[in-house]
Amino acid sequence: MESSPSLETVHQAVYALYHNPDPAEKEKASLWLGQLQKSVFSWKIADEILHTSTDVECCYFAAQTMRTKIQHSFHELPPGSHLPLRDSLMDHISKINETTNSVIGTQLYLALADLALQMGSWEKPAIDLIERYSMTSVPPLLEMLTFLPEEVNSRALRLGSNRRQELLHKFSLAVPNVSEFLKMCLNNSGNNPQIQIKVFKCFTSWVSVQAMTLNDVTDNIVVATAFHVLANRMASSNLHEAAADCVCSLLECLEDNNNQQSIEMQLFNGVISLEQPFHISVAHEEHEKCVNYCRVFTELAESFLEKIVSGSSPNKAHFAIKIFDLVLTCVGHHDYEVAAITFNLWYRLSEELYQKKNSGLTSLFKPYIERLIEALCRHCQMEPDHEGILEEGDDFPDFRMKVAELIRDVVFIIGSSNCFRQMFISLQGPNTTWDTTEAALFIMQAVAKNIIPEENDVVPKVVEAILNLPPNTHIAVRSTSVLLLGELCEWIEKHPQYLEPVLNMVLFCLQQPQLANSAANCLQSICSTCKNQMVAKFLGLLQILQSLDKFVLTNESVVGLLKGVASILSIMHPDQLQQAMRDVCLIQIKPLVHLIENDVKLEKGTKTDPAVWMDRLSAIFRHINLTVRNGEIHPCQPVITEIWPVLSSVCSKYQANSHVMERCCRCLRFAVRCVGKQSVNLLEPLVKQIVSLYSQHEHSCFLYLGSILVDEYASEPGCIQGLLDMLQAFIHPTFTLLQGEAGLKLHPDTVDDLFRLCARFLQRAPMAFLTSPAINSILECALSCIPLDHRDANSSVMKFFYDLIHAGMTNEDHEDFALRQRLVQNIIQEKGSDLVNNLLTASVFFLQIYMLSDVADVLMELILLDKQAAGRWIEQSLKRMPTHNSTGSITATPKQLQDFHRSLLSACSSKTLTTTLKEFSRLYR
Repeated sequence: MESSPSLETVHQAVYALYHNPDPAEKEKASLWLGQLQKSVFSWKIADEILHTSTDVECCYFAAQTMRTKIQHSFHELPPGSHLPLRDSLMDHISKINETTNSVIGTQLYLALADLALQMGSWEKPAIDLIERYSMTSVPPLLEMLTFLPEEVNSRALRLGSNRRQELLHKFSLAVPNVSEFLKMCLNNSGNNPQIQIKVFKCFTSWVSVQAMTLNDVTDNIVVATAFHVLANRMASSNLHEAAADCVCSLLECLEDNNNQQSIEMQLFNGVISLEQPFHISVAHEEHEKCVNYCRVFTELAESFLEKIVSGSSPNKAHFAIKIFDLVLTCVGHHDYEVAAITFNLWYRLSEELYQKKNSGLTSLFKPYIERLIEALCRHCQMEPDHEGILEEGDDFPDFRMKVAELIRDVVFIIGSSNCFRQMFISLQGPNTTWDTTEAALFIMQAVAKNIIPEENDVVPKVVEAILNLPPNTHIAVRSTSVLLLGELCEWIEKHPQYLEPVLNMVLFCLQQPQLANSAANCLQSICSTCKNQMVAKFLGLLQILQSLDKFVLTNESVVGLLKGVASILSIMHPDQLQQAMRDVCLIQIKPLVHLIENDVKLEKGTKTDPAVWMDRLSAIFRHINLTVRNGEIHPCQPVITEIWPVLSSVCSKYQANSHVMERCCRCLRFAVRCVGKQSVNLLEPLVKQIVSLYSQHEHSCFLYLGSILVDEYASEPGCIQGLLDMLQAFIHPTFTLLQGEAGLKLHPDTVDDLFRLCARFLQRAPMAFLTSPAINSILECALSCIPLDHRDANSSVMKFFYDLIHAGMTNEDHEDFALRQRLVQNIIQEKGSDLVNNLLTASVFFLQIYMLSDVADVLMELILLDKQAAGRWIEQSLKRMPTHNSTGSITATPKQLQDFHRSLLSACSSKTLTTTLKEFSRLYR
């Protein structure tokens, strides 16, 4: 946008956005307004609209523009305009009244808060706001004071840790003023719930960033009011929730403070006193309040958890252990969503006890875990009138999966066998119904893998009962029973007399539409674990495989079953294996031939989708685990050679379909891995085909398959040149793609697979790669990819640089090591300065914190290779780092830069270096 548009033009665009019935005109208006917001003219236009317009939609656009400009483009303003902007915003806010659209006000409050955080010359924003608005605009002031601490940790502002610390110090100085203002609000509110909610939210915000500490809240009226609200059954849901948030924020602070016994006891007693109000809320079916109480009880338990575990002994428990009784009362609530709130507490308890490894201490918590599992078992019960089995993707099945995960984590406290027995005993009751039976079996299923295979007391009774389920048994009980048998596969292996009846039951269930997937999963487990016994039953298994598409099975279940079959193939005698492998593979190949020859229309995810059959073949190749002696032919090699023409035809026919090509390359990858170098006869035609297809369609999966070929064959001298030619053929279309507009951002998979391929060369044929004509262009591309904020792509780029540097350090007694070392050192001397600068710049300004460990690995290798040169390059890069941001605030002091430089060079491990990088990057975020 080259010039500022008129206000009338802006009004027309906003009107078109909201009211024009033509979607094309709406889209046109949206794009134009977006361009306006990005332009420098939007500052003045937004301000003028707020001053002159009464149109709600225009004012909202202006307020939102002002907020986003301050948040993302504050650097556009000269320092001299900061004060006038602040005064203008405060004037706009002064005009806000109860009839003003609240979303407009929210945008302006956020805009002013973001301005205050970035405007270094504004010394006392909280105090100034209180002085300006406390007598005239209490609700807006409460919201502004809430946003100030909340926005401190907004990554969009990139304040930097120095500025954040400066702001938090200023906030701590303003705490007396804020506390007095909040007290005044409560005293003058006349029990107005809207004001109380805003007070609680403001207080929570200041506590959450620890601007307001525990010392500041002893006998605080806000805390007292929050507990009063929580104890008041007549409080509204929104007020109750805000009070709960307030108390939870204090309890979170409590966990990090060990010397505040007065406030600790005040909060503990306050929370314990809420037991009766909780029961009243349960009685009146006030679900939202029950959730709030559960959050508060659980937060108290988490805050005291370390003290409870450390302060307890087998003979005497810590006084606060009774909070677990309150939490378990919440777990017993009829709604499973309430129970789910407590899950993190139980995870943490299990971690604490596991690390202590004190059996006496663990036994102290055994009754709580027994009650927990009993309550969770009740929550896992289906509705008594439920028909069929549970469908995946709904909330209740997801909850049950989380229950299973939790029980696996905590069951060591009571012992898996005890848990299994506890559930079995519950099934013996006179009033057992199908839903209670199914829930108990589900809990058994969660711990069955931990039952020792030699157990001969409870498990045989359970297995016998399952095998003898009456015909009228509810389908859900049958499904869970079959899955339980699958989890007991190690026990069945040690009790082979049960294998035949179990297989008969599984075969019967496979033919039942609602049980087929459960049966397939069970059969997979049995095949994988009882493979020695299953070899003799392979012909029967093959018949099942030939009939799979007559059963109602998901492709995921079929793939799982084929994994189990592959594990049986892996232990067969080579004479048997080849024919068995051919038979299993042909079951998947014949439908592919049919699809190709009959030109069947592809419908994704159905039997007409080649990817379905490719996934099945992949499962077979991937899970054949067979070692052959030198000189012996791999039994699978003739089979793979035989089916190669079909796989090649699939690639040719569906070459434009990225979904099919990805699965086809995956299948070929596992086929190559399966037989290793013995598939060398496929290398030339395979390379020729993927190079040709890549030049036309640029599917990154071809690059990935190329990396697999390099990994397998680059150690064979006769294959190296062909693989280098493959790389050279890939380079031109790849660079053309990545050099396009936003090429790196739009094609991260290509970056990922390209540098995975290059890294494989460095690992398997470093000399050939380092002397190839493409090396310089690859290095330049890699340098430009360092700031790419995509986890997998960036990780591959970093691995490439790591392997490059490492290639010059690893002495493997090769004759060419000295030359290889010299080549790497020459590259590093030439590119080292740019490499270090790009790594540090990306770490500070572009990459996510969790991605910095890969950067640290590269820097560590550089330092190990040449510490002196690395130190020089780091110093040069740090001199380019800004020491102040656009608002004049300090980002990094000279001492911090020196300390960072020293810490990098003195780091003794990548882990230490990662911590150093993270701390430094926070100076700029």
